[in-house]
Amino acid sequence: MDFSLIIPAYNEAGRIGSTLEHVQSYLGKQSYSSEIIVVDDGSTDNTAQIVQDGFPDVQVIRYEPNRGKGCAVRTGMLAAVGNYRVFYDADASTPIEELERLWPKFEEGADVVIGSRSLPDSFIEVPQPWYRAKMGKVFSLLVQLFGLWGIPDSQCGFKGFTLHAVQTLFPRQTIEHFSFDVELLFIARKHKLRIEQVPVRWINCPLTRVNAITDSGRMLYELMLIRFRHITGRYA
Repeated sequence: MDFSLIIPAYNEAGRIGSTLEHVQSYLGKQSYSSEIIVVDDGSTDNTAQIVQDGFPDVQVIRYEPNRGKGCAVRTGMLAAVGNYRVFYDADASTPIEELERLWPKFEEGADVVIGSRSLPDSFIEVPQPWYRAKMGKVFSLLVQLFGLWGIPDSQCGFKGFTLHAVQTLFPRQTIEHFSFDVELLFIARKHKLRIEQVPVRWINCPLTRVNAITDSGRMLYELMLIRFRHITGRYA
């Protein structure tokens, strides 16, 4: 298998169908072989049933209870079989056509290629509310001071990995909530993997489940947790 697309999902019954229709249409036109894996992170609606009934070619992994996006991504990445693996948000905030930006970077030798909304050529078609944008910038600065200088957007839900990167990063991942992206990039830097960034087109989804107050506090705590685990040798 050439390529695996992992879609973490929690209570996505209202939009998983349209996302999968578009993704399948796009991948079906490509020359490489591919698989799609939806990881249902303990949904309380019929997300998994919609996928199973309407998209028999899509693999569904389901577990309970809800554990967090990081857990869903790790589960899908380790279950996939593609030589290149990308995780992709169920709201399709980054259009699937942006995959075409990743391949040149992989061909140049990148181990990890991440979509960024902060690069000059990025196109924010629908922006976030102003307060979320401001909080995102503050968090980005903290992340860079924390150890990821030069990566202004660690949170875009559009990241690709080679098989070698998957085998290096995901068995070491410990964060299961929203700071898992930071942890993965931190481990990648520690193991001297080559990280490249690409500008993306991005469409904000107003139905985001990230709470600007409570989740910001949790993410700051997780930054400190990552630093502690680094000091104690967890990522060796």
